Amino acid sequence: MRPAQGDGVFAQRGWGMNMADRRKFRRRFSRVETAEAAQAEEQRLREEARRRAEAEAARIAAEEQAAREAEEQRQREEARLRAEADAARKAAEEQAAREAEEQRQREEARRRAEADAARKAAEEQAAREAEEQRQREEARRRAEADAARKAAEEQAAREAEEQRQREEARRRAEADAARKAAEEQAAREAEEQRLREEARRRAEADAARKAAEEQAAREAEEQRQREEAEAAKDPWSRLPTFAPDNAHLSRNRIITATREDPAHISFDVLRTRLLQALSENGWRRVAITSPTKDCGKTFTAANLAISLSRQENCRTLLLDCDMRRPSLHKVLGVSDPGSMGDMLRGTLSPQDHLRRMGDNQMNAGRNIAFGFNGLVEPYASELLQDPMTEDCLNRLDAELDPDVVLFDLPPALYYDDVIAFRPLFDGVLLVVGGGITTEKEIKEVERRLGDSTPLLGMVLNKAENTETSRYRY
Repeated sequence: MRPAQGDGVFAQRGWGMNMADRRKFRRRFSRVETAEAAQAEEQRLREEARRRAEAEAARIAAEEQAAREAEEQRQREEARLRAEADAARKAAEEQAAREAEEQRQREEARRRAEADAARKAAEEQAAREAEEQRQREEARRRAEADAARKAAEEQAAREAEEQRQREEARRRAEADAARKAAEEQAAREAEEQRLREEARRRAEADAARKAAEEQAAREAEEQRQREEAEAAKDPWSRLPTFAPDNAHLSRNRIITATREDPAHISFDVLRTRLLQALSENGWRRVAITSPTKDCGKTFTAANLAISLSRQENCRTLLLDCDMRRPSLHKVLGVSDPGSMGDMLRGTLSPQDHLRRMGDNQMNAGRNIAFGFNGLVEPYASELLQDPMTEDCLNRLDAELDPDVVLFDLPPALYYDDVIAFRPLFDGVLLVVGGGITTEKEIKEVERRLGDSTPLLGMVLNKAENTETSRYRY
């Protein structure tokens, strides 16, 4: 019986033969004519494979035995080294203990020698002091005797001296009285001279101080006049101001004021890109609108304006031209906004209507002014396309020279205000409400504005899951 064709028979039997053995086996197997010869060959190959396996196992066992013996040798050597180290450490500790004991004994002997020397010195010092005391006592008695004798002599001398001194004192007193009278006279004359000199210096100092004050007053007046002249040249500085309230701005989501919300970064980016686009095209007037209501166009306009106020070289005007539902004054907390319609008609001057940002705690610049509106205009689109409105805006450009003018306009799909106002602005920012505005509404706004109206950008507001916090440093 012959085996099947191919290598399958070898793989199924799993003899563990290599390729050379398999080729050799095939050559031999092809010459075998009977089943008995094939079985004998298989038996031989299995025996050969078994012997190789036994040899491999013996080799592995020998290697493991050698490894165990090497490990035991390493452990014995390590134990010997540890024992030698312990013995050396113990010998060093004993040597240190002996040296410490010898040092203690030497120190104790030194202290005893010093105590003996000190005791001996004290005894000698006491003996010297006793001898000195005896000598002092003897000297004291001799001195007392000498002093008594000398005192008697001195008493006589003193009495003679006192008599001489009294006579001399009388003569000195007469001389002192004459000298004192002369000195008093000289002192009076010197004091009078000093007072005259001091009065002269005070008069000179008063004159100099008065001259300095007059000079300072003249300089202050000249400075005031220069400032007034400078203010007269720049109507911007004469605009009235209002002081914003940070708490009110925070409640109305003016996040660029305190800059605590990381989303304010989006408005800074919008500010920079807008300024670049305006500068590249030589534009300054920007309309801000939305397809429908509640998209946040006034929110966007106010935050963008506060962000622009921090550009020191950029004068910005924000005008509330949504005269159907004016709300900018409510957002910024202004109670008496006035009438935007009166300013556009020319019945109210821009200097009386516009207001600059005043002192504040949010580092907003003074180079931004707002045009608020508190009066609803029933004919808003007619007013926006009236030539008086164009004249008013041209007068604003001429007198205040703003770099950027933002117009907060009504929704573009509700009224024709944006289309009516189109000739008076350079480009438009379209505020899109997330979850509110549809693609169809955006396309309709673009169609109404036409291809000739530059779309400066679309602002996505009320978007969910915007990870602005990852931009916080």
